[in-house]
Amino acid sequence: MAAMRGWRTRGDGCLSIAELPVPEPDSGEVLVGVEACGVCRTDLHVVDGDLPARRSPVVPGHQIVGRVLARFDHHADGPRIGTRVGVPWLRSTCGRCRWCRTGAENLCEQSRYTGWDADGGYAEYAVAPTAYLYRIPDSLEPSQAAPLLCAGIIGYRALRRSVLPPGGRLGLYGFGASAHLTAQIAIRQGAEVHVVTRGEVARRLALDLGAASAVAPGDAVPPLDSAIVFAPAGEVVREALAGLGPSGTCAVAGIHLSDLPPLDYQRHLFRERTLTSVTSNTRADGAELFRLAGRLGLRAEVTPYALGEADRALADLAEDRVRGVAVLDATR
Repeated sequence: MAAMRGWRTRGDGCLSIAELPVPEPDSGEVLVGVEACGVCRTDLHVVDGDLPARRSPVVPGHQIVGRVLARFDHHADGPRIGTRVGVPWLRSTCGRCRWCRTGAENLCEQSRYTGWDADGGYAEYAVAPTAYLYRIPDSLEPSQAAPLLCAGIIGYRALRRSVLPPGGRLGLYGFGASAHLTAQIAIRQGAEVHVVTRGEVARRLALDLGAASAVAPGDAVPPLDSAIVFAPAGEVVREALAGLGPSGTCAVAGIHLSDLPPLDYQRHLFRERTLTSVTSNTRADGAELFRLAGRLGLRAEVTPYALGEADRALADLAEDRVRGVAVLDATR
């Protein structure tokens, strides 16, 4: 295993494939043979430089599913050789700060992230810290498990942050990888879901999954109890706030957002409406999401790409040509 195929970026809008050295695990890490890696809009932000480079060049990708091939320390705790694992966005935290000690490790100022601070899964192999891995059952297909590792987890956290009341009315603004999983959870839990998104393909998928309505931006929706903004556009936040009823909450799920336009206090915030954000996730969020996914029969709508097509997958994502979630198959 002297060399591997992998994609790298310097955050300048370019993504290139090359022969790279196979990484070696350090203390507390394992080497993972990548089977599948989800393609996330955050990867676009890394490639395009919307997120300032922390490692350059870096291999993007943070929804990795694969098998453990090697361990730094065979006597340490952690998954055994051959175990299927998931490598998520959250890679490490300090474990000592007030946030880590109080169950809010997603707010740790020393947190590090896969595919941003360290090489990720747009490659045949990756290394990852054992303390932040998820065990993936063999019964779950890699292409189905991969989207849960970020799109699913972040969507689930955003749903919780939106404070949706039981049987409430939820608006989803933008309908890509994360939103189409979040919609399934909400609908299966009894919510009435309304989708606002510019893509016709995405609107059809929303209706296929059971949404009560799916409309284009600017079209009317009924008064909402809660809203989640997945689109990385500040003007969408204003539209979502305007659609909330009294005491409604709007959660912004993205890691990057264009500037917010001016808000009108009476129209967008008065009557005790709340605007909040979502910052990464905790390991507990992921564990809860995987349990919930099995119980609710959550299933991703996957658009598959070969590993060598990562550039095309990102281009399709940028142009809203992906139905559901794009997943790279690293075995071909």
